Amino acid sequence: MGDGAALVERIAERRAGVGDPRALVGELRRTLVLVPFDRGGLWTAEFGGVRWVCGFTDEAALARFAEERAVVEGAGAASRSWEYAVFRGARLLDEVIPAMGVPAGVAVNVADPDGSMLFPPVVGIVPDAVAVDADVPGGGQQR
Repeated sequence: MGDGAALVERIAERRAGVGDPRALVGELRRTLVLVPFDRGGLWTAEFGGVRWVCGFTDEAALARFAEERAVVEGAGAASRSWEYAVFRGARLLDEVIPAMGVPAGVAVNVADPDGSMLFPPVVGIVPDAVAVDADVPGGGQQR
């Protein structure tokens, strides 16, 4: 496993209201995720007080993101070279996210309106030490 296709399937299940959320997180942990570089670091976006690492299940999903960026950034962005790193999802969740020093999660396939998924910084997804709900009574208990 780890090629991204299984994660895409698990995302589709959850978006359809079925599937096991724990299986979805487990699949992310096993999957190789492509994370583009931006200005010398990993491509991130901030939304809702959370820094999101933008990851993609394959080069086609990354290409769709690049096309969307070209619309936003203008004509020059269309010819931009997209360099990326490949991380096992577990490394993103267990090492990269905690090292960011701010509430952070992983946003997968953000250019796919019907196939994207957010993995927020909560108990059961990221280490408890960096989970925003770790000190909340019952935090992370209902998954």
